[in-house]
Amino acid sequence: MPKSLFQEIIFTIIMVFFMVYALICYNMTLAIGDFTNAVILGAFRELVIMGPIAIILDMLLAGPLAKAFTFKIFNPAETKPIFIILSISVFSVIFMCPMMSLAATILFKGGLLQSEVVSIWIKTTIMNFPMAFFWQLCFAGPVVRKIFALIFGR
Repeated sequence: MPKSLFQEIIFTIIMVFFMVYALICYNMTLAIGDFTNAVILGAFRELVIMGPIAIILDMLLAGPLAKAFTFKIFNPAETKPIFIILSISVFSVIFMCPMMSLAATILFKGGLLQSEVVSIWIKTTIMNFPMAFFWQLCFAGPVVRKIFALIFGR
């Protein structure tokens, strides 16, 4: 777990890469109906746009909220670290998924001027949430924490 602002920024950048890139691939696959090499490569173009948005939202809103909610539920002195980690991960998805789905709706699905923007945002959030949840808990979270530990040590 990050111990300084610098470490928090590095952790966030790595996590954003793993989460946002995967969710972009997922959404592109849903849109075209197939997972192809074009999706793998095309996702990098969207990552340049969505990555900075995710970093800002995570650093300013989702990360602090996830920690605040976690520490209202768990006392770090009395709780095993795995429960703290899992709680922060779950709350991060709960907060980030709707925000990032809104950003994707605005930027890639017709924007704010269309009459169906709210329903498209809700549908996008509903479609993204299961993928984001399981990807975070089963792959991105463990891999990013391992990479982070390799960089900064335990």
